[in-house]
Amino acid sequence: MKTVEIRVEVAPELALFVPHARRGGAHPLAVDGVSTLGHVIESLGVPLTEVGALVVDGREVPSGHVPAAGESVAVRAVRRPQHVPGAPLRFLLDVHLGTLARRLRLLGVDAAYESTDIGDPALSARSAAEKRVLLSRDRGLLRRRELWAGAFVYSTGPDEQLRDVLDRFAPELRPWTRCTACNGVLRKATKEEVADQLKGGTQKSYDVFAQCAECGRAYWKGAHHEQLEAIVERALAEFA
Repeated sequence: MKTVEIRVEVAPELALFVPHARRGGAHPLAVDGVSTLGHVIESLGVPLTEVGALVVDGREVPSGHVPAAGESVAVRAVRRPQHVPGAPLRFLLDVHLGTLARRLRLLGVDAAYESTDIGDPALSARSAAEKRVLLSRDRGLLRRRELWAGAFVYSTGPDEQLRDVLDRFAPELRPWTRCTACNGVLRKATKEEVADQLKGGTQKSYDVFAQCAECGRAYWKGAHHEQLEAIVERALAEFA
């Protein structure tokens, strides 16, 4: 098969996905002349979920474009905030992102989460069935064709992960409205309704409660409330 040479420049935001030798500026790349540009970009290590515009010799092209000899390709990052058409914005997180899932739920963002490893096929199938944006640090998972939509989580720290997702997708924030355990919607509850979940000290000290409509878990402003409130206040100050 005859190969042709093109030049590819990857946006600085996507540099972590490509070898060091391909970072910074345009670099020559031999391609087979029949593969799509999307396939070429993925073969370099860049998930298409992270790619915004593909610009060939100054014009934007689809990922199905087949590059020809001598073309110069600029691979740009997704524009922020990213609009995901076709369904209400909601997320699905893989098994490694439990803390991020709980923080998104704390802010009232619809964030489904698999606490056990159900496997890439099942995760991508759920993303498609429920039209959820799959959040993951697994590049291979994000390359699965059946995904409805996906996004790479760039940081390993929960604070930075949360900031990244909020900056990228700008979801509506409605703090204290979702169950951090199961993602269900919270409703106001009386002390009597949640009495079976309260210990003596809690029953005497608190009068305002909420309860998950899905799993029944009770919530009140307990010992960890200040820490949670700080997370909420930072997010609202920066992204509301």
